[in-house]
Amino acid sequence: MRGWSELAERVGGTTRTSQKTALLARYLTQLSSEELRPAAVFLSGRPFPESDQRAIGLGWAAISATVTQLADTTAGALGEAYDRSSDLGKAVADVLAHRPEEPDPSDSPGIVEVAEVYAAIEAASGTAAKGALFGALLRRCDCLTAKYVVKVLTGELRIGLREGLLEAAVAEAFEESQAAVQLAGMITGDVGETAVLAKEGRLDEARLRLTHPIKFMLASPAEGAAEIMTRLGPTVWVEDKYDGIRAQLHRRGGEARLYSRDLHDISDQFPEIVEAARGLPWDGILDGEILAYADGHVLPFLTLQARLGRKEPTARVQAEVPVAYVAFDVLAVGPRSGSGAATPVEVLLQVPLTERRRRLEALELPTIAEGGRFALSHLVSAESAEALDRIFGEARARRNEGLMVKDPQSGYSPGRRGLGWLKMKRALATLDCLVVGVEVGHGKRHGVLSDYTFAVRDEVKGRNVTIGKAYTGLTDAEIGEMTRWFEGHTIRQLGRFRLVEPTVVVEIAFDLIQRSTRHQSGFALRFPRIVRLRPDKTAEEIDTLQTVERLHRELQVGAEYLVTAEARKPASR
Repeated sequence: MRGWSELAERVGGTTRTSQKTALLARYLTQLSSEELRPAAVFLSGRPFPESDQRAIGLGWAAISATVTQLADTTAGALGEAYDRSSDLGKAVADVLAHRPEEPDPSDSPGIVEVAEVYAAIEAASGTAAKGALFGALLRRCDCLTAKYVVKVLTGELRIGLREGLLEAAVAEAFEESQAAVQLAGMITGDVGETAVLAKEGRLDEARLRLTHPIKFMLASPAEGAAEIMTRLGPTVWVEDKYDGIRAQLHRRGGEARLYSRDLHDISDQFPEIVEAARGLPWDGILDGEILAYADGHVLPFLTLQARLGRKEPTARVQAEVPVAYVAFDVLAVGPRSGSGAATPVEVLLQVPLTERRRRLEALELPTIAEGGRFALSHLVSAESAEALDRIFGEARARRNEGLMVKDPQSGYSPGRRGLGWLKMKRALATLDCLVVGVEVGHGKRHGVLSDYTFAVRDEVKGRNVTIGKAYTGLTDAEIGEMTRWFEGHTIRQLGRFRLVEPTVVVEIAFDLIQRSTRHQSGFALRFPRIVRLRPDKTAEEIDTLQTVERLHRELQVGAEYLVTAEARKPASR
């Protein structure tokens, strides 16, 4: 693991993509197949493959207690080190640098052994057992190795391995085409397995496994209709961007499973969809959206939230917040089989969207209209920016978030955010808010104050009340300038958080206003982002809580259901 850690340090120390690729490729060629599998997985920034849903389950308290004991230091030492860097791996290394006794280099753990310990920690029951395993591992690690053991364990590698670079390195190392490596990675969802297949010249043996989720294809943001048509035209396919949660539906034999966008199994949260899927006469994978849906209406996302995270909901909860699955893509399909992992399904990832949609519409799905739990996304086409703007207006009138605009010839690229799919969204409104608190950022922004807590004015009570927190929207130069200002205008510092003089006004865009007990205002903004600094406005000119309440009422349209059944009903084209 020491050699892997040295590699990671070198990769993180260069900004040149070609140099990163060469470093990785040279390292990978030196490994046995047994070592290659975990080494590649660790380079993806996680202890287990992406399709593997296991989680280490080791929190800050256990890590801090272990490091404190090994370094024979005070309980707050790790927290102080973390505040300096916003990097837990580096903080652990900084604290361990002062431990009374250095580990024996000859006893340094190997990369396969580290992978085995990660698995043992995950399988262990209870914090004490997990902490003991972690401590035994860390005790044998020098500071650099400990740094990267923790980085991988916590999923915070941060060495600049952008999307596709690891695949390029695997391809270069084993003289395979990057396209072949990429396809195998899409199918397996396991970069370690893909690397081994490439090393052994067996990429064509990559197999998709049902009930093992694959990464979702992502859409790039865009606002202008003309820009979208230039990128995707002359004809685009357009779907409403529904206000639900993205979900992958896997069907195999008598088994059905639902997976969230972060590839977690959420089947037990939506048993009625799973039960409906068990009876489907085919095996395969669908991509779609779970919506709160009743009496021909899509209900607001706030209604669906009552179901999120709730395992095995009671019959009463299911009746109060019924749900449906709206499918918009099929990723694999085949005849219904018995059970077993080797289900022979046809993988459709490289098939054009036109064909995937045809195959989707040919599937037997018991629709909502027929008393089932399924629907197909509403699909239309557009051939001009004017038509796209009109469709966008219609979708917003139906209180959907916006549009998904797709190239009809696009393939499905798991985990990629390309230009084949674009999401067309515009903020529902903006609010002028007051920055009342700031916090040290993470990653490349660990040295600046980039996380802003903002407030509106409660005119009734005569005070500012918080309504949200935003991390994005300003340039690096603006953040640097504002960091210096906030450092000089701090009222009180509470660890990483600073209360600051309430004089800086920012314009905040958002997608939805929802009730919340998290903030003093009683509201929270969904997807808040900073549009711009407003130095032309004073603290007295910010928006009020009363304005927020009015917008909330308007956005709710004064009714539980948003529009008529026919307008909101998902349907195939």
